[in-house]
Amino acid sequence: MQRRALLLLGIGAALGLLLGAYGLVGGGSEIGLLPDGVVASVNGDFIDRNGYERLVAGLDADTREPITPELRRRVLDRMIDEELLVQRGLELGLAESDRRVRADITSAMIRSVVLEAEDTPPTEAELIAFHEREAAFFTQPGRVRVGQVFFRVPSPGMDEEVRQRAESARDRLREGVALETVRAEDGDREVSTVPNAMLPPAKLREYVGPTALRAVMSLSDGEISGPVRSGTGYHVFVLRERERERVPAFEEIREQVRAEWVRRSGDDALRAYLDGLRRDADVVVREALP
Repeated sequence: MQRRALLLLGIGAALGLLLGAYGLVGGGSEIGLLPDGVVASVNGDFIDRNGYERLVAGLDADTREPITPELRRRVLDRMIDEELLVQRGLELGLAESDRRVRADITSAMIRSVVLEAEDTPPTEAELIAFHEREAAFFTQPGRVRVGQVFFRVPSPGMDEEVRQRAESARDRLREGVALETVRAEDGDREVSTVPNAMLPPAKLREYVGPTALRAVMSLSDGEISGPVRSGTGYHVFVLRERERERVPAFEEIREQVRAEWVRRSGDDALRAYLDGLRRDADVVVREALP
């Protein structure tokens, strides 16, 4: 009986040691069963070490608190909680029913595809060829320096009277009277004073509007326009100086060329990725859409 009791006691102690070892090595996280490069498994989905280390490094950069084993564990616990919530959200169908979740997933996928394409930097030769091939895209618009005399039309009934004033001012300008003199003696206060500086067409449009801009861009150097009607009145323009459009040399805009090359590479990669998804998917579209 005594020998039997000792035997049972020994078996019980051995089982206790085995269970204790399982609690340390196996159980919850099953560290011993995880592949290399994985720090945790959540319902079979792995949390990789790289992502975990990036979070720890980010926390180390953002806080003065020393990175202790306890803090590392809190980071991992947070990643596990996040994975559990993601899995539960997918189980509940949020990816199909919640527009915000769908938008976030779509944005994440787009970023992933685009960033992967951007990871391959272009060579200098590719950038130079791209600059030459897309010369029209990199062409800088010409700039103009104009002066104007403005005539306000306070009411529709005064349109003809104001137009005649503008024609008289145009004639004086063509006779050689200085623009500043004609503006001071004949013109009205401008809604937006046009700067005496070289301006690209898009900027000049903000001051004079689209109709007047077209009239300015049709002038030759030094030419004086006839009265040009806008929504607020009549304009008489003097084209003082014109700078023609040009394609900057590659060396001047190298970074701009590179940024555009990278952007288009991302766009092309995304289009190819979506085309591949469509080829592999079963997509049916109603012919007569409501």
